[in-house]
Amino acid sequence: MMTANFCMNEKGMRFSLRSRVASGAGPTLGNHGEARQAKIKFALFLCGVLFLLFASPLRAQTKNSCLDCHSKLEGAMRVTSESIQSDVHAQKGITCTSCHGGDASSDDKSKSMSPAAGYLGQFDRKQIPELCAKCHSDAAYMRGFNPSLRTDQLSEYHASVHGQMLAKGDDKVAVCIDCHGVHDILPPDDPRSTVYPVNVAPTCGKCHANAEYMKAYNIPTDQLALYNASVHHTELVEKGDLSAPTCTTCHGSHGAAPPGVKSVANVCSTCHVIQGQMYAAGPHKIAFERMGLGSCVTCHTNHQIVHPTDAFIGTGAGAVCLNCHIEGDTGYGPANQMNKELTGLAAAIARSNDILTRAEEAGVEVGDAQLELTEARDDLTKARVEIHTVTLSQIEPDIQAGMQVTQKTWKAGQAALAEGAYRRKGLLFSSAAVLLVLIGLWLKIRDLETIDDSPNTKEEGQ
Repeated sequence: MMTANFCMNEKGMRFSLRSRVASGAGPTLGNHGEARQAKIKFALFLCGVLFLLFASPLRAQTKNSCLDCHSKLEGAMRVTSESIQSDVHAQKGITCTSCHGGDASSDDKSKSMSPAAGYLGQFDRKQIPELCAKCHSDAAYMRGFNPSLRTDQLSEYHASVHGQMLAKGDDKVAVCIDCHGVHDILPPDDPRSTVYPVNVAPTCGKCHANAEYMKAYNIPTDQLALYNASVHHTELVEKGDLSAPTCTTCHGSHGAAPPGVKSVANVCSTCHVIQGQMYAAGPHKIAFERMGLGSCVTCHTNHQIVHPTDAFIGTGAGAVCLNCHIEGDTGYGPANQMNKELTGLAAAIARSNDILTRAEEAGVEVGDAQLELTEARDDLTKARVEIHTVTLSQIEPDIQAGMQVTQKTWKAGQAALAEGAYRRKGLLFSSAAVLLVLIGLWLKIRDLETIDDSPNTKEEGQ
């Protein structure tokens, strides 16, 4: 369409020039220059279109003898163009020779895999971190791809348990490729990636859940199973909350190491900020440090963290307080009282909610009271958080405030039910009155019809 318009414009211009020449006016240099510019622009446009159409296929057709050969191999040596096409490195133009060296343009093995061509071949596992770091530790180089990427992964890895053991000669520990893959590495934000948040635990579990593989390290191998039963797993995997913790959230990724006894509270408080502050201000912090206990994990455990309930605190079955306290010590009585306070407010909220629900179902408006009841729920939530101070005086103000609200809403519910009952009685009375009127009218009409049909009435009519 553009070509046709151009030709028409060109013909039109020539016609105009002929007309001017015929009339003695002569050609206009300005119009001639504009026509040349239009031709140049059109030619450039065609070049751009041709480049877009053929540039990518030409790049894809670049000779790669590595793939030509390795696509025919089996096992770990097999690498195909299909498997590598989604690799983040390949997408950035990083090819086989970028890591392995050599000349991928030659089919002659003596040339393509020649040391003279820089061929390095297959790497030992111990070489992997340094190999990856050739690029990933070069801030200037990485800035050309993604300025936000960290370039301290190697130094972190050397400080990790994995890195320390690798330096001692243990080549069974995890290196870069064990977590990220080899020729099919995907960005961490790709749901298919082995280090996407939802996939991190299974990735770590490839080693840490393998009892045979981990036998020499004398550490538990049930962490994955325990985590899968935790509230963190539920939030992350089942509910899709990507901010929920996984292995690397607490242990780190490249600098992976379990948090120490003294740092557990700091790790947990990166998410549970208020609870961490309250724990730090309470008596348990000092007591746990003296006993060498790990703060949060002492009550909540580490991998199998379940959703806490009011039964956690107190002196009943399942109460974690009993792990340390016995009847008669200074903590036993307050723990029992805290449980009574919490369960008492929870029961009062449930009672108010029940009566308001029944009133609503009876057709009485109780929206204001239901809204007010949310204040009591908030008070209960605050009290449950303040449990981390393990101080009864800290909890009681919110408990009392919540109880006042529940008493008020309970009375509102009672009044609403009474109003509903009154309305039902009024409706019943009104319905009975209407029914009596209808019956009276029916009887009256029947009497009138009887009179009209009587013999005397007929004779009078005759």
